Amino acid sequence: MNIAGTSRFPHLKADFAASLVVFLVALPLCVGVAVASGVPAELGLVTGIVGGIVTGLMRGSSLQVSGPAAGLTVLVFEAVQEFGLPALGVIVLVSGVLQIAMGALRLGRYFRAISVSVVEGMLAGIGLVLIAGQLYSMAGAKAPESGLGKIAGLPEALVTSLGDTGALASLGLGAATIAVLVLWKRMPAKVRTVPGPLAAVGLATLAVLLFSMPVATVEVQGLLGSIQPPPLGAFGELASVGLLGTVIAFTLIASAESLFSAAAVDRLHDGPRTEYDKELMAQGAGNAVCGVLGALPMTAVIVRSSANVAAGARTKASRVMHGVWLLLFAALLPSVLAYIPLPALAGILVHAGAKLVPLRTIATLWREHRGEALILVVTAVSIVAISMFEGVLIGLALAVVKTAWEASHIKVQVVDKGAGPVRVYLSGNATFLRLPKILDDLEALPQDRPVELDLTGLHHLDHACRTALETWAERHSAVGPEPVKVHEPQPEPATAA
Repeated sequence: MNIAGTSRFPHLKADFAASLVVFLVALPLCVGVAVASGVPAELGLVTGIVGGIVTGLMRGSSLQVSGPAAGLTVLVFEAVQEFGLPALGVIVLVSGVLQIAMGALRLGRYFRAISVSVVEGMLAGIGLVLIAGQLYSMAGAKAPESGLGKIAGLPEALVTSLGDTGALASLGLGAATIAVLVLWKRMPAKVRTVPGPLAAVGLATLAVLLFSMPVATVEVQGLLGSIQPPPLGAFGELASVGLLGTVIAFTLIASAESLFSAAAVDRLHDGPRTEYDKELMAQGAGNAVCGVLGALPMTAVIVRSSANVAAGARTKASRVMHGVWLLLFAALLPSVLAYIPLPALAGILVHAGAKLVPLRTIATLWREHRGEALILVVTAVSIVAISMFEGVLIGLALAVVKTAWEASHIKVQVVDKGAGPVRVYLSGNATFLRLPKILDDLEALPQDRPVELDLTGLHHLDHACRTALETWAERHSAVGPEPVKVHEPQPEPATAA
């Protein structure tokens, strides 16, 4: 006879072990993302707690773990700088409400229709700006505001740090943190039971304490002191076009990143598949709560999610328990955060940012699908050069143009046997986008020969093309030996009711 607890929760042991692993992975990332976003470190933990307990309890994706993500760091930092910390809660709250509405309207599945190249270009652009910004933090220097300014100013910042002992110590600690993260996967299996980010931060903290290194550490305000619900006056900012644009950017980027992450996590396990609309509502509920608490926005995070699956999680209990462990840490041991060196957190985010830049994907796309590679690169460069929102819009516009161009593919085949009429066969989709090519081929036909124009292979013939073909046929008939014969495309047969 089974023990009652075991029969009711058959996977409790596996989920408990997985929750500890996810907690240890999430802890340094929550703090690092908050610091890089320009908000109190505790707010990153608040978002991790809400992502674990609130979103974790809801239906959608059973093994996906949510929390503050490196992918939104740049956007959050810009929003806090432009609108202030109180407005951040408003932005996150409204974004959460929009996500709930989109899920209720069953729009979640349509996010899978967004071009993968646009999403990867978005993440690559974020990664580049994140790397550049955090390199300044590693050196203890202030980063320029613009993405191009961050990249252009790096050589000067490096030269300046070489002449400053404190900056050199800070830079060396950050570089050592990155080295630990890169080399950790080569360590023996027993050593790797400790997650790489936790080991890197732990070793960096130990080095600072042992050698009294002159580097900055995390400023601690206390969990309750950092939670600041947005005042009613902050909601007046919604009248600002700039703030509304930021809300839309938060909503679309957080939703796309979460649902793409869900698709990736589904490939890692053989359990229940993600219900996309419900997952979107779960993310929205979590963001709404984070907004009320004045915390960071959340998304599903592939690093934590893959760690959850790899650690043997079987149900959503693992992600809920990881949120409980974060809550207990934030409530009982907040002073520990004050020992964490900022260069180590910057090193973790530089490493995370590098993972967002898909160099191998770009190389593969360039060999096989150059149009997709171009969309990815242009999206990334636009985000660096202009801003997050405009860069994503440029990427989406390019994807739409590329799709329209491919959808208008047409083949023009000219058959001239030397005697009799010249036969021209058009097949595919005849739209105004390919009209110049069609007319160039038709106008190159000899005017002293009869012509037959066969349109039966066309799937689609738009009004602009039809009008242009009729005009060309009239002109050619006027100068040719006989009128142009046109074979019209056959209408599709009506289906029975």
